[in-house]
Amino acid sequence: MKILNIQALRGPNIWSIRRQKLIQMRLDLEDLEYRPTNEIAGFRDRLEKLLPSLYTHHCSPGYDGGFFERVEEGTWMGHVIEHIALEIQTLAGMDTGFGRTRSTKTKEVYNVVFAYVEERVGIYAAKKAVGIAEALIAGEDYPLEADIIEMRKMRDQERFGPSTGAIVDEAVARDIPFIRLNSASLVQLGYGKNQVRFRATLTDKTSSIAVDLAGNKDDTKRLLTEQAIPVADGRAISREEDLKQVIEELGFPLVFKPLDGNHGKGATINVKTESEAYEAFEHAQKFSRRVIVERFVSGHDFRVLVIDNKMVAAATRVPAHVIGDGEKNIQELISIENQDPRRGYGHENVLTLISVDRDTLDLLKKCNYTLDSVPAKDEIVYLKSTANLSTGGTSIDVTDIVHPHNVFVCERIARVIGLNICGIDIMADSLSQPLEETGGVVLEVNAAPGFRMHLAPSEGQPRNVAAPVLDMMYPPGKSSRIPIIAITGTNGKTTTTRLIAHIIKNNGYRVGFTTSDGIYIQNTLMTKGDTTGPVSAEFVLKDPTVEFAVLETARGGILRSGLGFSTCDIAVLTNIQEDHLGISDVHTLEDLTRVKQVVIESVKNDGWAILNADNEYCVKVGKETTHCNVAYFSMSENNAVIDEHCKAGGVAAFCDNGYFTIKKGDWKIKLAKTTHIPITFNGTVSFMIQNALAASLAAFLWGFKTEDIRSSLETFVPSPAHTPGRMNLFEFKDYRILVDYAHNPDGLKGLQGFLNSANASFYTGVISGTGDRRDDDIREMGRQAAQMFDEVVICQEKYLRGRTHDEIMNLLVEGLLEVKPDITYRIMENSKQTWEYVIGKIKRGELLTITSNSIAEAYQTVKRHQETELLEKI
Repeated sequence: MKILNIQALRGPNIWSIRRQKLIQMRLDLEDLEYRPTNEIAGFRDRLEKLLPSLYTHHCSPGYDGGFFERVEEGTWMGHVIEHIALEIQTLAGMDTGFGRTRSTKTKEVYNVVFAYVEERVGIYAAKKAVGIAEALIAGEDYPLEADIIEMRKMRDQERFGPSTGAIVDEAVARDIPFIRLNSASLVQLGYGKNQVRFRATLTDKTSSIAVDLAGNKDDTKRLLTEQAIPVADGRAISREEDLKQVIEELGFPLVFKPLDGNHGKGATINVKTESEAYEAFEHAQKFSRRVIVERFVSGHDFRVLVIDNKMVAAATRVPAHVIGDGEKNIQELISIENQDPRRGYGHENVLTLISVDRDTLDLLKKCNYTLDSVPAKDEIVYLKSTANLSTGGTSIDVTDIVHPHNVFVCERIARVIGLNICGIDIMADSLSQPLEETGGVVLEVNAAPGFRMHLAPSEGQPRNVAAPVLDMMYPPGKSSRIPIIAITGTNGKTTTTRLIAHIIKNNGYRVGFTTSDGIYIQNTLMTKGDTTGPVSAEFVLKDPTVEFAVLETARGGILRSGLGFSTCDIAVLTNIQEDHLGISDVHTLEDLTRVKQVVIESVKNDGWAILNADNEYCVKVGKETTHCNVAYFSMSENNAVIDEHCKAGGVAAFCDNGYFTIKKGDWKIKLAKTTHIPITFNGTVSFMIQNALAASLAAFLWGFKTEDIRSSLETFVPSPAHTPGRMNLFEFKDYRILVDYAHNPDGLKGLQGFLNSANASFYTGVISGTGDRRDDDIREMGRQAAQMFDEVVICQEKYLRGRTHDEIMNLLVEGLLEVKPDITYRIMENSKQTWEYVIGKIKRGELLTITSNSIAEAYQTVKRHQETELLEKI
């Protein structure tokens, strides 16, 4: 077997709209294409021995053991690898479940598709699944446990921590989109101007002053004291010589902790002697120059969580400890405790593994214990001086028994410090009585408090503390999204995108849009190039100034990694024509339709799919689209699809007696006169009419006024500024030059209506091919050019894409001569040579058309030529 390619899909894709995180592996089975599993001796037994848990995979039989039945009957190795990849992820703690394996039109080659939780792990699982299958085929042992351990490590490096993960999960449950902004915990919720950013439990609305206050324990205590909130007596010192005076003032026992520490690092509690005090001071200064020295207060360690000035959860925190059995020593008891499946490294699980450190050894020493000591049966031995979960502590939920007065105190503390998400540490005998009665005190106020102890306490009711965070960030009435209109199809995408953006801008929105020319925010080009994939869409959706997104969405990005957005409000499918066939398993127009249909399927249930009623493949998509509203556009009201659709009360746009017309049921409104819309070139360019109809319909369905749509249509002039590379006509004294990005036969054919009405004395066309198209697609470019031009110049500087220059030239020439054997044609080496030739021989009244890969150079040359002509006039 040979892995040809592995790619991670991250959005709605050709395999699934709902399951957006999929690995797609292109796998060549080679000779195993002819050896199903039932012909490989002992394969099923070896597979079951290595991965007995595959028994739970139902597969097509639909019950436990179903997959093993398929293996016994005989199935292909791609199918087996799919199931192995899913199962080893499950064994590593990432349950996925969805997979598909499909043959391609290339013999022996399959697409193996399966879900993943973390992308790196998914790619790793794909590779290892192939290795496992190869070992099983060969009858060799395979070190599966090493792979599982490595996958767990990768998972822990990649995935969100508990607090971040809980907020993201809650957002997903509320249909709020999210974008991970770095490899850690910085996350964007929502899109464009409605985005909110957070990191762990800090939000972009969290006060930086409040965070600084909470980080300075001395300032926190002073502010709380001034507000009559009980705190532990103490002082902040930075010099060892001040320690003796503090001891005299406070007396023993004492607590030492770094002024700006966290997670209990550097803290020492219950210090009872002067020598211990100096040692504790030295330890705390490893983490902070200034050290808080406080009177030690006995009682239980509580954490109260306040979000948006409301108490939402409270828990008792118990320091890491073991319970003796009278037989095992402390080290053995720690090892047994760490085998609890709830414990893991760092924040990966509900509980953290207990480690032995200085704090542990100091506590044991005070009890005259070592790690080799054997505690009595049921004796509790504490291993940490603080109850932080990050050091192995446990938690017990006490939310429902917190006294109302203590709720009031905690909510007041959050306001005093100014934190919108606030963790308050309290030492008291109980929270069910007012702190003043129990002598309880506030120890610390924490910014960015961890949610883990509340989400999954060791005992008691779990609390969904992520919910109030989302309530705060997105209160009722505040949207997390911005409107998205997505445009796809073979031809016309860019012009339709630009025209829709133009209409929206004219209606007062700040628009971000992506095209094959670049990414634009409002009227500013941000990034040049073909920006029609998911990364470019995300660029727009990340921009906090964008109020409306218009996204050109091409085939390549969908196939490479899926859509860059989960849903859209309106999707436009301009047409399905022969282009890009024979690439990435897209061999027929039906295949291409399936790719483009992903965009239509991403439309919200109450959104609109806008389809070309003059294109049979678009009509087919319309008949299959049942989850959202459908509207059509056509060159004629007499289109049978339009007629049937409107009779059923549907909405459509079409040309009617020289007017752009919107029809809903029996109701009609004339939108604009076709000849008044500049991009139609006086109604002579049919594909531009279709683009404008699609854009008008999208704007109308969004709710823009017809008069605003009309004025936008009439002010959208085809030019390098509005429509670069799309029907850009340059007028010179004695001739004209047309520049258009016609890169496939249908695009080239679309120019024919304009050429027929141009009344030129002579027609010259500059054409090229694209190397990754089929032979006959390239020939068809030549055939079409032969029907349109008196002379053809072939200039192939780029887009070879795996072919030689001569190969493309020969195919183009074959197409030319097939239609017009006596046509005049020339082959040029580069744009400069081409320009010198076509201008040198140009005739009065001639129309020179430059298409495809010569466009970029043509713009600069035409501009210089215009400047030269202007100077000559002067």
